[in-house]
Amino acid sequence: MLSREVMRQVRRLQLRARRAVEDPLGGAYRSVFKGTGIAFEEVREYQPGDEIRSIDWNVTARMGHPFVKRYIEERELTVFLMLDASASMGFGSVSQSKRDVVAEIAALLTLCAVSNNDKVGLILFTDAIERFVPPRKGPRHGLRIIRDLFVHKPVGPSTNVEGALDFLNKIQHRRALVFLFSDFLDEGFERAMRRTARRHDVVAVTIRDPHEDALPDVGLLELQDPETGDLATIDTSNAEFMRAYHARRDELQSSFTQWTRAHKIDVLATTTEGGHLDALMRFFQQRERRLKHT
Repeated sequence: MLSREVMRQVRRLQLRARRAVEDPLGGAYRSVFKGTGIAFEEVREYQPGDEIRSIDWNVTARMGHPFVKRYIEERELTVFLMLDASASMGFGSVSQSKRDVVAEIAALLTLCAVSNNDKVGLILFTDAIERFVPPRKGPRHGLRIIRDLFVHKPVGPSTNVEGALDFLNKIQHRRALVFLFSDFLDEGFERAMRRTARRHDVVAVTIRDPHEDALPDVGLLELQDPETGDLATIDTSNAEFMRAYHARRDELQSSFTQWTRAHKIDVLATTTEGGHLDALMRFFQQRERRLKHT
């Protein structure tokens, strides 16, 4: 049973997301994400102007005059939402935690998928797969996924992006649209992500908090790694340390950006500062422009 507070959160988020989907967001989703290919529809008699290459020679030989195969675009997508539920995703120095932000974006994408009659599935992971909801269609299924985004309490504190991607590749053989939500504070996932991107259409949804990028100047500051529990004391008033910190941060972000571009993985960059709907719309528009030029 869900608590009243959780149900209120689910309904509030569902209402906000539905309003957004009924606006340009739903249309943008539909125009940007196409089906997996073409599907056979029928065989009919040849008509002047038909493509010769579409002639079905077996049926033509049996019937004594030309017949062609007709195909239609297979619009239906299978969408997977993969959410990093590790302890670092609980951090937030503004109004929301990183986990709250990705839950809202995942809810928007869920309702976009449902309104377009696409299948949508969910994988919540830490260092293990903590919840798997197989992809299905329909509003009730979409509500279940939105609810799970709220009620799931992570067990493991750490992250294993590689393991989550390996799990996806084992259970999903047909091409799918995969949104991978994480702060990517993990190592060694690149090979699995590259392998997944060859099989599926992967979008990396990154999430940052402003205090991760710009530490406040408060002198000595004790920090704790939420995933390992390790403690460290740093001096935020030390200019040399702060320069090295920012240089390392910029290096990691630049390296990730270059790597994803090299392997044709789209990136949706978000923060805990708000504006998630705007960020999603910008991403759709940028992806549409890119696809038109490929």
